[in-house]
Amino acid sequence: VVVIECRRAGEGITKNTTAKITSQHGLIYKKLLTYKGEQRALEYAMANQLAIQKYEEIIDELQIDCDYEVLPNYIYTLDNEQKILQEVEAAKRLGLPAVFTRETTLPFKVKAAIRFDNQAQFHPLKFLDAVADTLKIYENTRVTQIHKSGLIITDQGSVRAKHVVIATHYPFINVPGFYFIRLHQERFYLSALEGENREKFNLDGMYLDADPDGFTFRKYKDYLIIGSGGHRTGKYQPPDAYEMIEKAARKWYPNAKVKYRWSNQDCITPDSIPYIGRYSVRTPNIYVATGFNKWGMTSSMVAAMIISDMITGKENEYRKVFIPRRLMLSGSRVLLKDMAIITISLLAEHLKIPHDRLKDIERGKAGVIRHNGQRVGVYRDNNDKYYFVTTKCPHLGCKLEWNQNELTWDCPCHGSRFDYQGKMINNPAMRDAFDVCIKKKRTHD
Repeated sequence: VVVIECRRAGEGITKNTTAKITSQHGLIYKKLLTYKGEQRALEYAMANQLAIQKYEEIIDELQIDCDYEVLPNYIYTLDNEQKILQEVEAAKRLGLPAVFTRETTLPFKVKAAIRFDNQAQFHPLKFLDAVADTLKIYENTRVTQIHKSGLIITDQGSVRAKHVVIATHYPFINVPGFYFIRLHQERFYLSALEGENREKFNLDGMYLDADPDGFTFRKYKDYLIIGSGGHRTGKYQPPDAYEMIEKAARKWYPNAKVKYRWSNQDCITPDSIPYIGRYSVRTPNIYVATGFNKWGMTSSMVAAMIISDMITGKENEYRKVFIPRRLMLSGSRVLLKDMAIITISLLAEHLKIPHDRLKDIERGKAGVIRHNGQRVGVYRDNNDKYYFVTTKCPHLGCKLEWNQNELTWDCPCHGSRFDYQGKMINNPAMRDAFDVCIKKKRTHD
């Protein structure tokens, strides 16, 4: 087995995860029972429970020091007890370790919560470093093409393989597969606090609000990690996501200070189930693992188990629920919304006329101007230096939107992201977004 990595192993999404190893993926089991039926819901539940066990086996076998802790995971609500009760009933029906409770160690009262016992958290990079030592990895090697024959073209040479697994976060091959109309990406913001007394930070487990606008909590050594402010990449961003988190932290932990802050990005499927299996019917020797819906730790392990079984010819009893070509009645509304956003963004790049003027763009902000008949994104730094990019995403041509929280240009269609200079940060785009009309940085007096 050979791993081909565009940058450095663990440098992308993995390093920014909250690293909760849990089968409790929000309030998902009532939804799965309703729309997928008991058999598929059971496959999903048992696959993720087995993933937790598999982590523990690997950590024990390789003696990995990665701060692995067995802890309960909670989904709490501040206002809707009924949906927690329904989820507890659904989870118990599937044999999951679910408990209804109103008692938590959060710094505020909750209406109700569902607790899953014997879940875990860890340090993902410490785990990955140890696992990577057993593998042959070619880093800083960008894959540019994959042929049905198993020929892989990279910027460093070519590779022939009997089987190819595309685990690139967002699949970069558009046809076949058509994942670009079956996935969107979402941002999420986090801060790590320090300085509060240990008792105040002493959470008994990992926590997530059932409300998508709520907060996530987990502890790591002397730090408390708080996250919130999720939104679709390239669409609405909170005016200041980090300030929103820090305002809440000041209220609940007045003696703490923010030590670190960062963000992450996740691929979202219409029905909240990952795509794991064959990339398409036309490519039987190419596999995909994507759409982890913010639960990448267990989902990636599930993908590893299912795809390795498929390659070696073993039957996997859990794989059917994850088949990429499945019927998604429960996700039809999300799928239609995604397609509408793509259509509007494609049209906007060609039809909408920007009204910003260069001199009107404030320091530390960005705007869009028309230059030589084309839309151009402009960022003005605090020293009055201007940076110009094309607002046409090099992936499929959608209109890039400015993200003031992170000073980036983001694609609302498929989640590609670029810094204010146009350098690519996140795929599926395969190249930078430099403006073709303006070749260099300009300074405005």
